[in-house]
Amino acid sequence: MIETAAYARVGLLGNPSDGYFGKTIAFTLKNFRSRVVLYPSARLEIKPSIADIPIWKNLADLRETTRWSGYYGGIRIIRALLMRFTDYCLAEGIELHDRNFTIEYESNIPLRLGLGGSSAIITATLRALMQFYEVEISKPVQANLALEAETKELGVGAGLQDRVILAYEGLVYMDFARELMEQRGYGEYEPLDATLLPNLYVAYRTSLSEGTEIFHNNIRGRFEAGDADIVGAMQQWARMAEDGRAALLSADRDKLAQLIDANFDLRSRLYKVSEGNLLMIRTAREAGASAKFAGSGGAIVGTYRDQQHFETLRQALAARDIAVIQPRI
Repeated sequence: MIETAAYARVGLLGNPSDGYFGKTIAFTLKNFRSRVVLYPSARLEIKPSIADIPIWKNLADLRETTRWSGYYGGIRIIRALLMRFTDYCLAEGIELHDRNFTIEYESNIPLRLGLGGSSAIITATLRALMQFYEVEISKPVQANLALEAETKELGVGAGLQDRVILAYEGLVYMDFARELMEQRGYGEYEPLDATLLPNLYVAYRTSLSEGTEIFHNNIRGRFEAGDADIVGAMQQWARMAEDGRAALLSADRDKLAQLIDANFDLRSRLYKVSEGNLLMIRTAREAGASAKFAGSGGAIVGTYRDQQHFETLRQALAARDIAVIQPRI
């Protein structure tokens, strides 16, 4: 029996420029995780998790499960990864044995709050497959395969940041420069010492029925058309990640907090952000903390001064049905 796990992730700076040849900083947190168990069996089977089974205690249970896990569960993304993994092995001339297996998975990462829940299921499954078939795949390529499972197989728009940080874990600075991506297919990924991080919190709105923000204004199309506002914004986010790396290395916590706020402020000028997401940001900042999206909305990340400040922040957010945690990185 093979058991693997992958953890939730938070984009600290630079996102969403990872899909636009930018730079980002992200970290994983062990407060939430996806777990996969793989074992030999007579037939190949993916067993459904609770998120895949359309049976509930009552309407309230249906609502709570859907809010936490989304509408699709994990079977489809595991199937998508199996397709990408076998395509990769065929292309690389890697011969796979013909023994069957069963995959079981479970996840307590909220799938609709921008914490990398789908990517964690895929990453944990890929680790199990690598062990089962005794296949070695470099971390940059693991990240690419995880991304392709969603983009090429399922048609989901996404960037590399989530998959890179899940492949490496910890705290990572990522450079997705165009020349690197076009020449070798992946960027330059630099693990950083997580002890460099200041006091961080992660918060998510438990009553938010639509976790992620709704993207408007055709950002992808405008970028590819050379829209100066969009191209300039992606360059600004990349510089924020660069400056954030320097701030971490020099222990400049005030600068890092300023960059976190600036990261969201720029995003809010380009994207239509829901009122529930804006409320989280405003409440955290009114309590004296910095705040930005952890991903695409539904959860936020920021800095606080000390434990007393954290308690003040926790109380302010709890009054608005927003849960707050201290990430274990």
